[in-house]
Amino acid sequence: MKIEARGIRKGFRSGSHSLEALGGIDLGVEAGEFLCIVGPSGCGKSTFLRIAAGLDAADGGSLLFDGRPVSGTGPERIMVFQEGALFPWMDVQDNVEFGLRMAGLPRAERAEISARYLDMMQLSRFSRYYTYQLSTGMKQRVAIARALAMDPDVLLMDEPFAALDEGTRNLLLGEVQQIWARTAKTVIFVTHNVEEAAVLGTRIAVFGSRPSEVRAVVENGLPRPRAAGDPGLGPVKAEISAALGGAP
Repeated sequence: MKIEARGIRKGFRSGSHSLEALGGIDLGVEAGEFLCIVGPSGCGKSTFLRIAAGLDAADGGSLLFDGRPVSGTGPERIMVFQEGALFPWMDVQDNVEFGLRMAGLPRAERAEISARYLDMMQLSRFSRYYTYQLSTGMKQRVAIARALAMDPDVLLMDEPFAALDEGTRNLLLGEVQQIWARTAKTVIFVTHNVEEAAVLGTRIAVFGSRPSEVRAVVENGLPRPRAAGDPGLGPVKAEISAALGGAP
């Protein structure tokens, strides 16, 4: 098991008010799988992902990575945020190389690695553009390239397509499947979009309302590549929606 969550609980307090977000999450993620997490707004999906990344600590339970407790961040677990979190004063190539530079890799090696992932994300000709010159979709490609350049075991993706128009999102759904197939990374992908989960996931974990627990885990053996709008997604979407308590 690559990642194993056992009874993860998390709450937040503001003054005299408290909010329990995660009420005991039990979830395992196998090496090389593409696990999607869906659930209602505010149910703690992103909170769970931040705990998996080591950015937040759980109030209870345990999180294991390759059988060892997670106690903080690490290069084996890299997160891609909804807004990309790029540095606007750096160009595309320097953004992709940022983590490599912090790790002390020499310039030539950084350039070789960044070129590989810029090509993979179809960004090579934009390597010296600044982020303000890019569309939202291209910024997300840069963020994914930066994460992949660190060669993590696990890629944690927090609703990275939420702000994109439908056409760009559908294009990236195809590209992300290709990248996953080429790199064999373990991916945990948070989304509120049922169709997105049906397109991407090998399994889909459905979270309930706060305090959240795993309501169901939907197996998805549909052949790839998958595309949004494919009628074949219907049964998987229906199963996810039923676990959520609504229609597809």
